[in-house]
Amino acid sequence: MSKAITASDLMTKTVTTLRPEMDMEQAIQTLLKSKVSGATVVDAERHVVGVLSEKDCLRIFASGAYNSLPNATVSEYMSKDVLTVAPDADLFRVADIFLKHSFRRLPVVEDGVLVGQVSRRDVLARSRALWEESPIKKEWTDSKYIPDELRARLESKKS
Repeated sequence: MSKAITASDLMTKTVTTLRPEMDMEQAIQTLLKSKVSGATVVDAERHVVGVLSEKDCLRIFASGAYNSLPNATVSEYMSKDVLTVAPDADLFRVADIFLKHSFRRLPVVEDGVLVGQVSRRDVLARSRALWEESPIKKEWTDSKYIPDELRARLESKKS
């Protein structure tokens, strides 16, 4: 039996992070420069204190608060209720979390400290790789589920 795939197998260890005291203008520039849709907010000890997403940033502009942007800080706009996973959370647990929530990334935390991040794309890529490696894939085909009438029409078009 193979070893379960865990968050530590999937995660990116180099993560774009923000600080709660960072001004919003700098935070938005960081997101844009890093080409990420959000970032984990950490304190000086790398404890997760929030997440700032593009959606959080768009709220600034939607509310007209962009006039005070230079004075605003990340802590004012970040989401403070952050769901995290441990490095030993398995692939299916992580996938389940993404299915139940709209966010795109999960901070991976060990002993209270940010050690990485898992994205929906990481889960999808690893799931696809598992499918490609699966002996079941080689045996499975959707053709056995096609009704005979449709199968005949498809075969006649090949000729």
